[in-house]
Amino acid sequence: MEDLEPATILLVEDDLGDQKLIKLSLEGQRISNDVFVVETGEEALDYLSRSKAGDNECQAIDLILLDLNMPGMGGKEFLRRIKEDDQLDTIPVVILTTSDSEQDILESYKLHAAGYIKKPVSLEGFREVMHDLEEYWFVICRLVREARTKV
Repeated sequence: MEDLEPATILLVEDDLGDQKLIKLSLEGQRISNDVFVVETGEEALDYLSRSKAGDNECQAIDLILLDLNMPGMGGKEFLRRIKEDDQLDTIPVVILTTSDSEQDILESYKLHAAGYIKKPVSLEGFREVMHDLEEYWFVICRLVREARTKV
């Protein structure tokens, strides 16, 4: 596989333990990614709005890893809102959640999630998931980034 450029990831996750496992798993991959963590859908929308407005503290995002079950705005509502925004709708969103409910999976794909992954329970499981993301999604992220810069 060709060399991959780092991706800028927005992790939308309210569980501190899962935040740590995901960040540790990403650090163990062969590319180094910038990861920004927010705990709610509202914080994620604020981050993305500031990024769109050119705020230097908020980098453009290449990939969103999204938990569904969060306080306040849930993951599905967040997903619906960004997919309605012409400036954000091309950002791939991968659902990373504890739910394996068929209804959650179907609703997420109807809302244009790029992928749906049930959270593993171990650090090794998270590493395997992040490896798969690196091998597949980060290639997609680079293509989307290149397409956005050509528009």
